[in-house]
Amino acid sequence: MRRDPLIALRPWEAPELTSWGRLPMNAVDRRDDALSLDGSWHFQLLPAPGANSGEWTRIEVPGAWTMQNVDDLPQYTNFRMPWGEYPPASPTANPTGVYERSVDIPAEWAGRRIVLQVGAAESVLLVHVNGHPVGISKDSHLAAEFDLSDVVRPGGTATLRLTVIKWSDASHIEDQDQWWHAGITRSVLLYARDPLHLADVTVRARRDGRLRVDCQVRNGSGALPEGWYVTGALEGQLLAQDAEFDRLNAEDMRVSDFLGEARLRATVRDVLPWTAETPELYELTVRLHRADGSVADTSHHLVGFRDVEIRGRDLLVNGERVFIRGVNRHDFHPLTGRTVTADDMRADLVVMKRFGFNAIRTAHYPNDPTLLDLADELGFYVVDEANIESHDHAHEIADDPRYLGAFVDRVSRMVLRDKNHPSVVIWSLGNESDYGANHDAAAGWVRRHDPTRPLQYEGAAKLDWSDETVASDIVCPMYAPIEDCVAHALSGKQTKPLIQCEYSHAMGNSNGTLADHWAAIESTPGLQGGFIWEFWDHGILQQVNDGRPAGRSGVGLYDNGVTAPGHRWAYGGDFGETTHDGAFIADGVVFPDRTPKPAMYEHREIAAPVRLTYDQGVLLVHNRQHFRTLEWLAAEWRLVRADGGTESTPADLPDVLPGESAAVPVPFPLPNPREAEAWLTLRVTTAGDEAWAPRGTEVCLPQVRLGGTEAIAAPTPVAGPPAEMDEEGLLVHPMLASPPVLSLWRAPTDNDEIGGMAACWRDWGLDALVRKVVGVERDGARVTVRAEYETGAGNVRHEQVITPFAGGLRFEESAELPGALDDVARVGTVFETVGGLDVLDWYGQGPWESYPDRSAGAPVGHHSLPVDELFTPYLRPQESGGRHGVRRFTLSAPDATGLAVELGAPSQVSVSRHRAEDLAVATHHDELVPRPGCVVHLDAAHRGLGTASCGPDTSAQYLIPPGIHRWAWTLRVL
Repeated sequence: MRRDPLIALRPWEAPELTSWGRLPMNAVDRRDDALSLDGSWHFQLLPAPGANSGEWTRIEVPGAWTMQNVDDLPQYTNFRMPWGEYPPASPTANPTGVYERSVDIPAEWAGRRIVLQVGAAESVLLVHVNGHPVGISKDSHLAAEFDLSDVVRPGGTATLRLTVIKWSDASHIEDQDQWWHAGITRSVLLYARDPLHLADVTVRARRDGRLRVDCQVRNGSGALPEGWYVTGALEGQLLAQDAEFDRLNAEDMRVSDFLGEARLRATVRDVLPWTAETPELYELTVRLHRADGSVADTSHHLVGFRDVEIRGRDLLVNGERVFIRGVNRHDFHPLTGRTVTADDMRADLVVMKRFGFNAIRTAHYPNDPTLLDLADELGFYVVDEANIESHDHAHEIADDPRYLGAFVDRVSRMVLRDKNHPSVVIWSLGNESDYGANHDAAAGWVRRHDPTRPLQYEGAAKLDWSDETVASDIVCPMYAPIEDCVAHALSGKQTKPLIQCEYSHAMGNSNGTLADHWAAIESTPGLQGGFIWEFWDHGILQQVNDGRPAGRSGVGLYDNGVTAPGHRWAYGGDFGETTHDGAFIADGVVFPDRTPKPAMYEHREIAAPVRLTYDQGVLLVHNRQHFRTLEWLAAEWRLVRADGGTESTPADLPDVLPGESAAVPVPFPLPNPREAEAWLTLRVTTAGDEAWAPRGTEVCLPQVRLGGTEAIAAPTPVAGPPAEMDEEGLLVHPMLASPPVLSLWRAPTDNDEIGGMAACWRDWGLDALVRKVVGVERDGARVTVRAEYETGAGNVRHEQVITPFAGGLRFEESAELPGALDDVARVGTVFETVGGLDVLDWYGQGPWESYPDRSAGAPVGHHSLPVDELFTPYLRPQESGGRHGVRRFTLSAPDATGLAVELGAPSQVSVSRHRAEDLAVATHHDELVPRPGCVVHLDAAHRGLGTASCGPDTSAQYLIPPGIHRWAWTLRVL
């Protein structure tokens, strides 16, 4: 029996066999008038390449088979390969998907060149048509094209067989901290073109209006015919043919007779430059003509006129130093894995835009090509990253000549595909693959082919940020402490821009110190920003009853980060895999359903186009944009008073140029210094419809304090009976289900667990404090209770003084932490209420969750939410729902009964249906059972969040030192 030559070659373990039969990549988009082959295909899953045929079923294309109810499920590893073979070997047990369908080839395609395009296949694609081997391709995130002209007949029917092999030598350089999937994950299409066709189009458009269009022409039957020519039109206006270029070409004997070149030029007067703030685009049409003037081929492009350069240690766009407020993005969807639609991608970018992001890094591969179309349209600076990451075997592969071709192939094909997008401002050679000769070779190709953009690679510069010789024009470290970044910028040794490719790891309840980070960036020349890791929590919607992905049938089964009964967000280990990295896949600023996490509001305020400052009676409005005035914005002034009063009035934004400020009158009378504090907020919205936001969309909420005092009034003199205490010196109260006691622990966040703090807290016994009463003293109606709490680092002395006053109780508390307890989670009081208290009204920061080192985006005001909506459902249950800077609050039932608490100073407060121990033992939210009452924490001090799951911990100012901590609060019955 004759063996399939493609199978016999075993190309999946031969790095040099990356692209047999595959056509060169180009920037001519063929998606518009192609024949779509998306939809239902015949499919069978084999245990290995060449295995005996299995049972045929149906499967949807595009879509990973790992998400479509077959016996090969998703698996998550961070950097570990999921099997032990060394490069370039792959495991013998190697799931292989065989896709088949019949296609009617249009009769009108006779005499034309017929091309198959497979948008993406993971990880090796073998193509057969009518039983004939056509070619192979590797690279799971770029399209592969094959010329079928010799194996199909127009007017007839063709049988396409696409064989996808899951594991290969290529898997070793696609080890990218994400779910391992397999299948055909982007669209498949068939198109026809004249044999005389545009092989490539390169557009270079400068911010001064100069336009150059370079065209490459081929003829499918061989030599180019005589007399062909190219024309171009920009917005309907014809471009001039570069006669000097054509004359040089005619005399240049190196130009072969089967590859022609033409160049068009134009200068656009009064051009509107493209930037992320002003994404102006012009329609360009390029036509290839035969000698008789008829059109053989056409290519359409949207052109943005812009310049990007590095001058000194600054990255400039159109001559301006811009801040890169970026986020890393994977192609991801909780129902389909890697397959995303144009609507999905637009929704991603709309959310990013509304929360202040202006840049995207395509981590860690070229994203679906539609994403760049949308980035051009909506306005984003894009770092386009090649599909290279060899994390588990980085050192060996970086200099392995067997992988040289793959490195250059992947980088060059990305550049060839995406070079005409104005949004792409930087090329990236890949991610976490050490640094070696293979990177230098790829960098050399890029610099020769596209000198108009800088390139970056974190691995090249990580050992010495000052090294000018390495293949990175930008110092782009990962998770560098901001102190190190500032020190480098001030060292006198900095020669390149410093823009972190990853910082502020968003795993669980995280992104602490983001505002401090940006305060340093904005005040330090040489620092220009970075990319938060990352946009998505990669939770897959899972049916709990059978442990499989919900797949496309899961639409409508989630909302606001919460799944419907019987479903949950799955992370590593939830599909039965033994090798995995758990919840490390859940590290985004949005939940899997694209609901923003609270950290997004922090970023929105930090990146706001408008800011306020107020000092010595002078109120300034600052335009923090680089290119745009404030004309596109509308605003309203709001004054919030601590005594409960709120006023509002329309605001006229001043005519402020980018980067400048203007003084405006304070719109309300200033408070008396002895009066309650007052806060002035400018609610900024879109004045008209934007491409990413309808008119009236909230853009930011800058706020300043106008004055007044935070102090609460002293309680009235003692009246009424003393507090009722039990024999353990614990308060007995009709509204409390458990008494106020000391709390030093929180349900560990992901940062706490991975950073090692949680283990330390458990060693100290903070999660199960043992309380011993030392004494109970009464002085009239006043009760003083002294207790000691045993820990593994010494005893904590706690004193609680309870004094009745008209209508309630006043608590004055102190806790003395021994020196060894130098990093606890919190110091404060915890108690539980009776059931039925369902609404929290508070004065303080909000309305969304905030913490001591993540509170810049939560304005002070009067807020109200149902208790159940205070909780933030991070994929792995953990500390959440806290509100920072709370001055007072009430918990009430529908009949307005309840309790009121007033804090002696702005404090961290959380109100939840779950105890810390409930959250700590649960792995998913479907395991949690809400308690009938409320668990209330009043913290005199609360540890910052930091980002220690991957990156720096919180700053020292947000740690809790040993010593004596004091706090006071009052409790009243409504």
